[in-house]
Amino acid sequence: MRLVQIAQHASDLQRAAVFYAALLGAEARAVFDPPGLLFFDLDGVRLLLESGAPSSLVYLAVPDVRESVAELRGRGVEIVAEPQVIFSHANDRLGPAGTDEWMAFIRDSEGNTVGLVSQLPQ
Repeated sequence: MRLVQIAQHASDLQRAAVFYAALLGAEARAVFDPPGLLFFDLDGVRLLLESGAPSSLVYLAVPDVRESVAELRGRGVEIVAEPQVIFSHANDRLGPAGTDEWMAFIRDSEGNTVGLVSQLPQ
């Protein structure tokens, strides 16, 4: 079994398309309006943005969360929580051994919180 799709609330599809295209560095894969569906591809998992979906907490992997937050702040994106180490990976059960799990949280164009995650060498 594998994850196929994640849905996230978006009141304004055009605004969400601009925000997520910039955040993900990729254009939307498909738009169906009506009924109001916007899709991005996250390495084989579809991110569906639609008005009828509830807000979800989506975590996105970024190369270095500290650099991503600095860049997003420069673009005027609201930072909900600054980058910090959440835990260290002593083994490979949840991430590469010898790395620290960094997280930060931002607010998207639709008011949803989005987590950014990096696993960086200790």
